[in-house]
Amino acid sequence: MKRKIAIIDPLGAHGSSHHFYLFGQAHGLINSGLEVSLYTNIETNNPKIQGLKFHQLYGNLFSGNLKIISGVKYVLGSIGSIFHARISGCTIFHFHIFRTRINMLFNLILVKMVFGKVVLTIHDISAFAKNNDATFFSKWIYKLTDLILTHNEFSKTEVLKTSNFNLSKIKIVPHGNYIPFIDLQKDKLVSREKLGVLANKKVLLFFGMIKKVKGLEILLKALVKVKEKHTDVLLLIAGEVWENDFGPYQEIIDKNNLQDFCLLHTKFIPDVDVAHYYCASDLVVLPYKKIYQSGVLMMTLSFKKPTLASNLPPLKEIITDNKNGFLFETENVDNLTKKINFILKDKMLLERIGEEGYKLSKTNYSWEDIGRKTKEAYRTV
Repeated sequence: MKRKIAIIDPLGAHGSSHHFYLFGQAHGLINSGLEVSLYTNIETNNPKIQGLKFHQLYGNLFSGNLKIISGVKYVLGSIGSIFHARISGCTIFHFHIFRTRINMLFNLILVKMVFGKVVLTIHDISAFAKNNDATFFSKWIYKLTDLILTHNEFSKTEVLKTSNFNLSKIKIVPHGNYIPFIDLQKDKLVSREKLGVLANKKVLLFFGMIKKVKGLEILLKALVKVKEKHTDVLLLIAGEVWENDFGPYQEIIDKNNLQDFCLLHTKFIPDVDVAHYYCASDLVVLPYKKIYQSGVLMMTLSFKKPTLASNLPPLKEIITDNKNGFLFETENVDNLTKKINFILKDKMLLERIGEEGYKLSKTNYSWEDIGRKTKEAYRTV
């Protein structure tokens, strides 16, 4: 008899590409012989994956502005989803954590009330940091959790630093690729025209939510020197400002006369347009100061685009410098400048690295393999 899994995820497609992760995970688990139900909101469209039971019991969770209304919708959605899943025979309840909040604790208490097993994929370990306001909630969340999945060795170590969680109950399951969910745009000129980018530009892409830890200011400071050697360079910044103020970045742009070398699309990028941003770019830059895992990196590899990333441990677990991507010294503006200047000189190198990155994502980060690893992890609870 197949083991039944419930993926409970209120976030879904709201404000990000997280739903692709959920779909890939569900696909991999189903191919591994498990029965999977996904519970989410109505913003998340049914992926119509064969064998997937898809439920939108969180309804229009994000449609209102009043927190109390959203809170009631969340509670009702969780009660409906968790009880429906348990009545349907699900024994494992899989959640994805980006922040530690009382709502997650509420969900875990509900699961324990119906005698279910709790599995967490922790995307952002800092949500559990001991100096975080959520310390009380994280303590109890750990107590109620039967299995934790992290994306890499670095994140696993960080979990152990912030808790007394049983080492044997922490497993590493990588972030999968986006290949099944994207359409490669092959005409760079068409994509550039759509985005307002001139055909003759060398385009650096900074993609994703603009957070302080993502180091956009480091890239802007490097651009000051890069434009002296590559007068045709353009930095395309695409993504929403998240719990951050774009003012300091704009100040760098204005102070250094970078207006003609930057194109600002500081807004939410809908799924239908994402491929055009990658197609229009020559090099995707991830100047991150701190990260546990990068969906943008996996997206870049999936789009066959070369990436230049900080040499942070989680990124070094994926990227080998000058083989399937490029690395620079974290927060070192001079080293980033030197790397960009070197890379932009060699078009053939860019193409080769893009192809190697794509091969890596396809072979090492397939959802089929991830499904098998997750199933093995489930066997421990």
